[in-house]
Amino acid sequence: MKYNTLGNTGLYVSELCLGTMTFGGKGTWANMGNVQQDDAQALIARALEHGINFIDTADIYSSGTSEEMIGQSLKNLGVRREDVVIATKVYRPMGQGPNDAGNSRGHIFDSVKASLRRLQVDHIDLYQLHNVDNVLSVARIALAWLRHQPHVASVIVGAKTLTQLDDSIGASEITLSADEVAELEAVSRIAPEYPAWMQRTREVAARPPLGKPINAIE
Repeated sequence: MKYNTLGNTGLYVSELCLGTMTFGGKGTWANMGNVQQDDAQALIARALEHGINFIDTADIYSSGTSEEMIGQSLKNLGVRREDVVIATKVYRPMGQGPNDAGNSRGHIFDSVKASLRRLQVDHIDLYQLHNVDNVLSVARIALAWLRHQPHVASVIVGAKTLTQLDDSIGASEITLSADEVAELEAVSRIAPEYPAWMQRTREVAARPPLGKPINAIE
């Protein structure tokens, strides 16, 4: 089995990833497959045996049963957490409430906790948006962030469809707090490449404490 890096995470994943949409067989997902626990564990064991270390699932697959089967299988097989890369997803409705679906901050936080419990792990390696949230899209948040930049007077928006244009216009109705702006800037900041990051580190290390004379530095 060959391995490639997963984006810029530094994690190595196998060229083949085990998909688990067939695990569980509940509701409409029975059309995809009806793999139960023993067979699911056998499939995961065989995949690991052949060097596959990447497993993909989603909270919606059989209403969480797929995640439960993966977690139980890894536990039964005694697989070390660091020996497997787990990917799951969020967006689809997991309940009847108005906040039980979508890509809102609240639903994502709730879904992460639920997925961690079902998978029996303390972290998720790859967390994916299963669909575009038309209520609050990534594009709309990006445009809202631009509106909050002091040096931006007007944001140019282009669209191919009326839906895209309406989504962009919706950014004018979003007000971000200072903390939200700072958080968006932190997660989207591009990491400096060598040698820029090293030069910056040296500059910070050499900078004297505020209000302290340079000749007082030991």
